[in-house]
Amino acid sequence: MRGYRSVLLWVIWSVVTGLISGEVHAGDVSGAKDHPVVTRYPGSEIKWYDVQAFEPYAIATGPVTGYRAIDEWIETQGRTTRIYYELEGAKTHSEVFANYKKALVDAGFELLAEGLFTKSSRAPEVGSRNWLGVHYAKNAIPPDGLRLLQGSSTSAGSAFVAATKERAAGRVYVAIGMTQYSQDIVATLIDVIEVDEVETDLVTVNAEAMGDAIDEYGRVTLDGLFFDHDKATLTAASKPALDEISKFLAARPQMRFYVVGHTDGTGSLAYNQSLSERRAATVVNELVGSFGVAKERLEAHGVGPLVPVFSNASDGGRAKNRRVELVER
Repeated sequence: MRGYRSVLLWVIWSVVTGLISGEVHAGDVSGAKDHPVVTRYPGSEIKWYDVQAFEPYAIATGPVTGYRAIDEWIETQGRTTRIYYELEGAKTHSEVFANYKKALVDAGFELLAEGLFTKSSRAPEVGSRNWLGVHYAKNAIPPDGLRLLQGSSTSAGSAFVAATKERAAGRVYVAIGMTQYSQDIVATLIDVIEVDEVETDLVTVNAEAMGDAIDEYGRVTLDGLFFDHDKATLTAASKPALDEISKFLAARPQMRFYVVGHTDGTGSLAYNQSLSERRAATVVNELVGSFGVAKERLEAHGVGPLVPVFSNASDGGRAKNRRVELVER
């Protein structure tokens, strides 16, 4: 039990810090390395490694519904790193799966799909060998050299876990599939998709998604609102977001909201407080004047840099902190 606990803590620490990502392993293929977001299970060796600067990726989140068909997918794209590991020895895929799942949760990831089978199965549920075959048919892997979808006389179960996390640099997805290729070999494929920052700039708040966020959290970030630098003037690029916000407000005519401006930590508190208040007021005035929203439903406030969502130490963090939120009154 102590050995299991020490391995678990080692993997969690590695996932959170990424400190060992540069470590050289003699059995790895040339040029391969762990990804700093989620690293290897101790003793594993990299047998295949591929990095694409911008690549589409589809994460299956539901069961197999027909011949090589799954209905539920999350479609994403970005810098995609694919690392195939093999672990030789007495460890089981169940133990490896438990470590990775726990590590992802402890590192603040949101689980999207998971499933574990201790025996080979053609079941339709997430994580079965049948399911893995469909998932990786859409996210193709080399047909030769990878034992993930292959079998042996002592093959056993399989597993899968997918998770996501919002970072200052953008959203990241992790998809981990594994099988017990034989009684002494666990095959694991880790796919890490870092959503391209250029693409995140194109995100516009969606009326339906706004409603879901308000119902669950009581607040929502109004993505897609853009201001001139250091000013409270909305740019023309904000029009699609304003359209969606007005749709949401029209669908919830009895609700009232605070419109709250936020800034990053650059500059003085007094200046940022004023800027955030003016930006919030601009949004209110635009919704009232151009979209016919009743003025008494919206109340503008600014909190400057006092409620960051990420550290201001990076450009990505500062960009995320500069935002306007709708908060239920």
